Amino acid sequence: METKNHNQKNNKSKDLALQKKFRAGEFIAEKTIAIISFVSFAVIILIFIFVFKEALPIFSQNVQIKTYNWESEQQETYGEPPKQSDIQTIERIEPEPPLTVDNLLGTTWQPVSSKPKYGLLPLLVGSLKVSLIAILFAAPIGVLAALFTSAFAPKWLKEILKPSVELLAGFPSVVVGFFALVVLASWIQGTFGFNYRLNAFVGGIALALTVIPLIYTISEDALATVPKSYTEASLALGATKWQTALFVTLPAATPGVFAAILLGVGRAFGETMIVLMATGNAALFSINPFEPVRTMSATIGAEMAEVVFGETHYNVLFLIGSILFLFTFILNVFAQLYIRQKLMKKFGGG
Repeated sequence: METKNHNQKNNKSKDLALQKKFRAGEFIAEKTIAIISFVSFAVIILIFIFVFKEALPIFSQNVQIKTYNWESEQQETYGEPPKQSDIQTIERIEPEPPLTVDNLLGTTWQPVSSKPKYGLLPLLVGSLKVSLIAILFAAPIGVLAALFTSAFAPKWLKEILKPSVELLAGFPSVVVGFFALVVLASWIQGTFGFNYRLNAFVGGIALALTVIPLIYTISEDALATVPKSYTEASLALGATKWQTALFVTLPAATPGVFAAILLGVGRAFGETMIVLMATGNAALFSINPFEPVRTMSATIGAEMAEVVFGETHYNVLFLIGSILFLFTFILNVFAQLYIRQKLMKKFGGG
């Protein structure tokens, strides 16, 4: 009896020691995750503050452009007086007036000029056109491919198809943009006879190649979480496999599919390299999808390295970045609220 009691005490002490170790490890893991989350959130907030701070001065800034009078700064000569033709003169440039809302809402983007024009409407329309074209192609392909993988593909094909599609998401944007610039644009122009080789349509198709894997992956995960009892009940009632997939499985996974499409819109709206290489980079205010466009993100990528720190052009580029931030934020908030309040109630359990 004494031996049994002694063994029980030893077992209890070992259990307590293991519990303490487990609790200590759990505490460390919990605090580490909390610290990482806090740092990530703080970095995002700091980025927001920096971008908005650099964009605020545009409405009150009066940029003074340094001018030179070359008549008083003649070139140095050696023994001979300078000729009149060697004296360089330029007109004095007036200080640039403060930026106005009317200028920002204009339809011309011409930041390098004696009278700069910072109309954001062509850039906004260009971003919307390219993103819309990309989603119109990527959403049906991505969702239907996910539905096929989830409901119809055999196991061996699913193990090949899903990693293959997800591999496309790992392609660098510059590679996809180069493919669109060299191959896709020439093929589309030769097939459809467009006047412009690089246009919004080509950029949208190239963007769709990067958006499809995102929509496919999230949609496939959402479809995989639909309870099997839904499909079994539908099949038991006499529905065919494709009817079950389209009218039972897909509606039950609508919240996840909707979130995937919205994330795809955000991905397309903020893409830089592909649209920089495949859209023609002409800031035209037009709704024609077969004309060159210039997006907001491509404008930042193309011009930020060439602007003077602190001048109006510099601040306007940060304003464009702020608009991109706000668009993505509002899109995510809308997705969360709509999915939680509307779709999750309508399709509970999906």
